[in-house]
Amino acid sequence: MVFSSLIFLCIFLPLVIVIYMVCPAKFRNFFLLLASLLFYAWGEPCYILIMLFSTVFDYINGRLMEYFENKNQKRKRKWILLLSIVGNLGILFFFKYSNLLIQSWNQLTESSWKSLEIALPIGISFYTFQTMSYTIDVYRENVKAQRNFVDFAMYVSMFPQLIAGPIVRYRQIEDQFSGRVLSAECQVKGTQRFLIGLGKKVILANQIGLLWDNIAQGDFRSLSVAGAWLGAFAYTFQIYFDFSGYSDMAIGLGQMLGFTLPENFKHPYCSKSITEFWRRWHITLGTWFREYLYIPLGGNRKGLQKQIVNLFIVWFLTGLWHGASWNFVLWGIYFFVILLAEKAFLLKEMERWPKVLRHIYAIFFIVVGWVLFAVEDFGKMGFYLQIMFGMKNPIINETAIYYLRSYGILLVILAIAASRLPYRLLQKLRRHMLRVETEFAVKKGKKAEFVLYSIYTILILLVSMGLLISGSYNPFLYFRF
Repeated sequence: MVFSSLIFLCIFLPLVIVIYMVCPAKFRNFFLLLASLLFYAWGEPCYILIMLFSTVFDYINGRLMEYFENKNQKRKRKWILLLSIVGNLGILFFFKYSNLLIQSWNQLTESSWKSLEIALPIGISFYTFQTMSYTIDVYRENVKAQRNFVDFAMYVSMFPQLIAGPIVRYRQIEDQFSGRVLSAECQVKGTQRFLIGLGKKVILANQIGLLWDNIAQGDFRSLSVAGAWLGAFAYTFQIYFDFSGYSDMAIGLGQMLGFTLPENFKHPYCSKSITEFWRRWHITLGTWFREYLYIPLGGNRKGLQKQIVNLFIVWFLTGLWHGASWNFVLWGIYFFVILLAEKAFLLKEMERWPKVLRHIYAIFFIVVGWVLFAVEDFGKMGFYLQIMFGMKNPIINETAIYYLRSYGILLVILAIAASRLPYRLLQKLRRHMLRVETEFAVKKGKKAEFVLYSIYTILILLVSMGLLISGSYNPFLYFRF
């Protein structure tokens, strides 16, 4: 089940919210656990057993580490932590990467080993990282082991963030298991945030995704330089509005249920360097790798050579985490090289550049990076990049002109929507409406702001529902990662 499906919007979500609101507070976690299991099992009933195994496995590991801590048996705690890490990564590796290794081995040795033909369980990369963060934090004594199994299972399986994040570390919401408060304000703000995300996904990402699909599935030999760049920008916008829209919907659903989930995006395409971009894109994943891999490896504390090795490991694994294909590893190494250059000398050099030039630099490398991410076949990828840089095919042709006429206005809208401009206009409108002195006028201004924003989000809902009812193109890109 996906957030942008009619069955979720019209049946599952309304029923869950109504029952959740009338349910006694002490039973809400149990009900949310049941609802989340149903949500996951709707699409993959058999793979729910893997998630349940991970949940029970790390619940027991957490309790054992606490037990051995009370017994002052630190060596056994280390073995339990190692068991947790190996067990979690072993499950992830088997289901996500075993076929990749078999295929790679067959290509290298001309062998004919059969693929295991196992489907990738949805969300396994996300919930595996969540349960691992829990056991690591228990080992570090940053959190206490959770004694209530229902609460822990609810944390792992909570449907707003189960499928594609944001990656919620246990300590970020530990206090919310029993201390959260439901209010009308949270319900309204959560609903509005959810609808903004729905609009990003259905109205923006889906529509520009059609352009990328047409180009990616077509014959590259008929593609011009302009057409290749249009396709690259289309995918750049599609993946941002698809994934950030999902994160907005997850955060909004969390608010509706009384949870505060971490932000995952902060206008990443406004960045003026690749370093800044990765502080704004998929923030929870970057934070996870920094806290649980980069810093434990030594970070930048053990000299330049060790820092380079640590960065390489992090970015190699960041690429591999995204998918079972070597193009994702190439994508990770690509950003490792750029980030290394920025750390070594480029950021200091760029301080003398105009802001516009720095922004163009960042966007250029981001867009090229998304081509490496999107095209899995290395032969097609190389050909596509050659076209982009004018080594193949004409500069422009009739197909590119057709695409530009069909999608040009949408691309402009997407560029504006990805910038800070809508936020700044909203802030300016808010200040204008509240530029008053009397208490009555302030209340009146806030009420008018609320009404306008409500109308705006309701329009988004109506347009989104219309597109969904029409059966329009509706994938979720990060489901396969």
